[in-house]
Amino acid sequence: MYKRALRGKEKVLGTEHTSTLQTVNNLGILYSNQGKLAEAEEMYRRALQGFEKALGVDNAIIYILALNTILNLGDLFEF
Repeated sequence: MYKRALRGKEKVLGTEHTSTLQTVNNLGILYSNQGKLAEAEEMYRRALQGFEKALGVDNAIIYILALNTILNLGDLFEF
């Protein structure tokens, strides 16, 4: 379902929209829970890079929107 939602958001909103990026992050969570760690890392990095590009690295909002992605990526490296 996340893949289907992601395809739809990419088509309608674009790959760099924050809503699309949140879905990418959610897909990363799913992959992590399934033990697909390489795929999870790919999704987390994509989401984080997208948030940084969409909002600017120095933008305070990046830390609010991307905080879960940063935490998820950190959790992934604990494995």
